[in-house]
Amino acid sequence: MKEGPDIAQVAACLGEPARANMLLALMSGMALTAGELSREAAVTPATASGHLAKLEACGLVTGEKQGRHRFYRLADPDVAHAIEALVSVSARLGHMRTRPGPKDEAMRRARSCYDHLAGNLAVDLFASWSASGILKSAENAVELTEEGRRFLETRGIEIAPLSKSKRPLCRRCIDWSERRHHLGGSVGAAVLNLALNKGWAERKDSSRVVTFAPGGEKKFVAWYSH
Repeated sequence: MKEGPDIAQVAACLGEPARANMLLALMSGMALTAGELSREAAVTPATASGHLAKLEACGLVTGEKQGRHRFYRLADPDVAHAIEALVSVSARLGHMRTRPGPKDEAMRRARSCYDHLAGNLAVDLFASWSASGILKSAENAVELTEEGRRFLETRGIEIAPLSKSKRPLCRRCIDWSERRHHLGGSVGAAVLNLALNKGWAERKDSSRVVTFAPGGEKKFVAWYSH
């Protein structure tokens, strides 16, 4: 008898197309209602409720009642990391759901990967910080250096509170559109929050696209440049 984690149960839950579409919609990092997710999955509300019950039972999403609606999110960053890895593999193998278009180009430029930034801008940030010694890579991990801690403190990101979380400070993700790494973890989330809070970028509706105005993008690049 085999021992250890049973990935078949999780894979089966992920593998149904409607549920996969719901999980991809939740990669925006926003909480969505069953009605919104039913439209994303192109199924009836009753069918969506059944799928969400299975996703919740499997531990992939969590639901929270608020007023008349129940809002759903991805259960934790590990789930988002697994989905992004599957997206990367699917893109590499050519398993695309739609043809490229204007929205696709915007997604490639900058998008949310759960709660951190992905796309061309995020890959450039990761490369810049790796080259300047803010990040240090070792095999399958990435760490924030002491120099990096000091740098981010001067840039308005406090590391001490982030260090208290069980979540890794830094995590590297393979970017599905760029085929290079971008930065996840609590530092990656703090970077996206800072860009949004300063008004350099914005997100609309439940889209994963993160829109930088020309002036905002210039300020963001200047902010992360060492």
